[in-house]
Amino acid sequence: MTVEVKVPVLPESVADAVIAGWHKQAGDSVRQDEPLVDLETDKVVLEVPAISDGVITEIRFGEGETVTAEQVIALIDDSVSVNAVAAPAIPEHAPAKAGQAATVQSAARAPRASPPTVLAETGPAISPSARRLLAERGIDPALVAGSGKHGNVLKEDVMKYIESARAAAGERAPAARAMPPLRQPVQINRPGAAPAMPDTGQRIEKRVPMTRLRARIAERLLQAQHNAAILTTFNEVNMQPVMGLRNKYREKFENEFGVKLGFMSFFVKASLEALKKFPAVNASIDGNDIVYHGYYDIGVAVSGPSGLVVPVLRSVEDMSIAEIEKSIKEFAEKAAGNALTIEDITGGTFTISNGGVFGSMLSTPILNPPQSAILGMHSIKQRPMVVDGEVVVLPMMYLALSYDHRIIDGREAVQFLVTIRDMVEDPSRMLLGI
Repeated sequence: MTVEVKVPVLPESVADAVIAGWHKQAGDSVRQDEPLVDLETDKVVLEVPAISDGVITEIRFGEGETVTAEQVIALIDDSVSVNAVAAPAIPEHAPAKAGQAATVQSAARAPRASPPTVLAETGPAISPSARRLLAERGIDPALVAGSGKHGNVLKEDVMKYIESARAAAGERAPAARAMPPLRQPVQINRPGAAPAMPDTGQRIEKRVPMTRLRARIAERLLQAQHNAAILTTFNEVNMQPVMGLRNKYREKFENEFGVKLGFMSFFVKASLEALKKFPAVNASIDGNDIVYHGYYDIGVAVSGPSGLVVPVLRSVEDMSIAEIEKSIKEFAEKAAGNALTIEDITGGTFTISNGGVFGSMLSTPILNPPQSAILGMHSIKQRPMVVDGEVVVLPMMYLALSYDHRIIDGREAVQFLVTIRDMVEDPSRMLLGI
């Protein structure tokens, strides 16, 4: 029986998607849940798996073509064993393996009277994020044991192999079976990445189409500037108290919760307390209405291969410091592997962006519509500060709050930022809620 592979249902804000790349070609055998095709939307890259075992008989859209929700993009014959591949029909516009197009197409037009040709069974599938990590680290896929369905290799399997290899490399016992050494990371092409320009001494230009994600980012940034009255207020914060607390409990925290204690969780908690005191900063404008949100979904901007994305921490008011750190770590790993889902980045009532990880000293962050404010963190630098009438050298960070003046007054914005500063300079206030 022929099974249709369809584009999954897309959110209302996503009109269509682009075929980013096929993991299989017409004529290949596939297993259920094996990665089949990547679809790039305005927001994320969606991985569409095979919905049954069988053989791909037709691919209707090639790489770079636009598709919509529920559109049939491929056909799978589930009556054929995955160990047996029948010659499929391949449309002229669909991709085909080199050297086989003519043979396959002619065979597909002939009656299927004879038994299908038996080919060697394909090995376990490798997820796109795992494949990228394998390429970056130069690891032979055959060395990694898969834990997914049918033995499929997941990104977590590659991470476990890397950790095992590092541990084995540190052992000096002669009897220890050391894992093969990891090669240096190799340069791979990523969607949206700037192309490498050869140093030929000539004036070279290269035109590359924007990815859907990059085009969407550009659209939203312009939308924010055109549709909001954006102002930015600044303050400075003494990071010594948080740094001392972090250094004191870092090892115990990591041993207890299995995740490192960073600075972002303190700012998320401080922002939560400030948002409770100033509800307008947590609100948004819908037409002529102001929507006040009775929950706190804070987006944390992270950098992925295709650009900046903002996964959302849901109901931060119910999360502990450890839960925040674990969630941020998971989001960062998913962003690095282009594995964020629509649900991960949809919504949010407030956003925090840390340009300091890239070395930024000061910036004016742009709003993430329809949110009304965004907090910008920056690099921590030793600076002279006046404390109790004396000049001392302390680790200082500049904070920036960009806000929509249509809904947030300057007084509220300044007091909001001062509240965050006070919370960070005296972390005990976050526990007491004062």
